[in-house]
Amino acid sequence: MEDRITDRRPAAVARASARAALGIAAVVSLASACMTSKVDETRQVAAAIQANESIVLLKKPQLEGVGTEEVFLDCVQEKLGGQLVHPEQGQVVHASTGKVPFKIYGEQEFTDAMFPWFEPSTAPANAQGLRVLLQRPGVTERLQQIGVRYIVWLDGNTKKTDGGGSVACAAGPGGAGCIGVGWWEKESGYVASVWDMQNAMEIGTVSADVTGTSVLIGAVAPIPIITPVRRKACDQLSQQLRSFLEGSDMGPAATPTSARGGGSAASGNAAAGHTGSR
Repeated sequence: MEDRITDRRPAAVARASARAALGIAAVVSLASACMTSKVDETRQVAAAIQANESIVLLKKPQLEGVGTEEVFLDCVQEKLGGQLVHPEQGQVVHASTGKVPFKIYGEQEFTDAMFPWFEPSTAPANAQGLRVLLQRPGVTERLQQIGVRYIVWLDGNTKKTDGGGSVACAAGPGGAGCIGVGWWEKESGYVASVWDMQNAMEIGTVSADVTGTSVLIGAVAPIPIITPVRRKACDQLSQQLRSFLEGSDMGPAATPTSARGGGSAASGNAAAGHTGSR
């Protein structure tokens, strides 16, 4: 009689791999769902940018702490959809068509052109400081020369807020592998303040807050599952800021203001809504 010996190891390995794949898929689904976001807008003045006007995005000066990341400013520049006057390497330059409602002046080029008025130690911190600055000889003329009407100050950053778990990796005669699960939570909070340089006033703010959890799974090889909170914040802030600049949030009765000073033609606090679930 011939003895038949069946090796069951491949089937066992396949079942273990299937269970691991299902576990990883469940964690991926959980991590993807565990992201919350909120966008808010506050308008103080009914004003909309015109097709021949330009804006510039600047990082708000920080005397202490961590300021807005350069990569976030570059992301908002590109996602706004305006025509980049001084595109950086890798940025998409939008064609000058009717769909592009405004131009975006380069951050470094603006700082150089307006030197020394917008250096971190001398830039105005509020609307009152802006009015004082615009009264200095040559400032208004220089702004008109380069064609910038609105300054968008970006403030905020992305930071880790929580975390836990662990992943251990080891190597031996039979090979190497990792086991365990680690996680961390990050929060991206940014505020864009829009200043009208022609009328020396702040016309409103747009903010975006996104929180998400990322996971590192030890399953033979470490598998990172990253939740892109900063990219999500960039997408949402850019979309709402563009709507704000174009005046899409204003009612049909609202008209742009041309009055100089601190008066406002319209005011309001509009919450653009909440997306995501936890």
